[in-house]
Amino acid sequence: MSKQRIAVTLLTMSAAGFGAWKASEGFTDRAVIPTKGDVPTIGHGSTRYEDGRPVRLGDTITPKRAEVLARHLLTQDEKRFAASLPGVELFQAEFDLYMDFVGQFGIGNWRASSMRKRLLAGDYVGACNALLLYKFSAGYDCSTPGNKRCYGVWTRQLERHHKCMEAQK
Repeated sequence: MSKQRIAVTLLTMSAAGFGAWKASEGFTDRAVIPTKGDVPTIGHGSTRYEDGRPVRLGDTITPKRAEVLARHLLTQDEKRFAASLPGVELFQAEFDLYMDFVGQFGIGNWRASSMRKRLLAGDYVGACNALLLYKFSAGYDCSTPGNKRCYGVWTRQLERHHKCMEAQK
């Protein structure tokens, strides 16, 4: 069976993709600032509530509420993501990993990204390689060996890049 790219407008994040995203984000029952220079997050990395209010330090959440909030925000991001890629087709694995990027870095960073520009141009391998350009947090290069400040940002990008390149085979 050969795999086939599908119009982005017809895709949603798979259950496996959502599970992997939740695992990468982890869970916090109290709002935290995950890396220096970041904004407060809660649950599975949510930075805002359904009504647009930002998460504030001191906010708390239950695991069940965190799941509902994450799914709601993800659904909104899926629509914005699909609208940013008119006419583009992706494999499910590509959709999942780019949505994982959007979940971490935000739709605004996605819209301005070289990944998006390369996908619009049909350069799928170039889009995968562009993932490695996103290695900074608050101006700090997270790929710096031995750093304890934001190394997880870099390792997550390496994982996305690996999965993206695997999807190209």
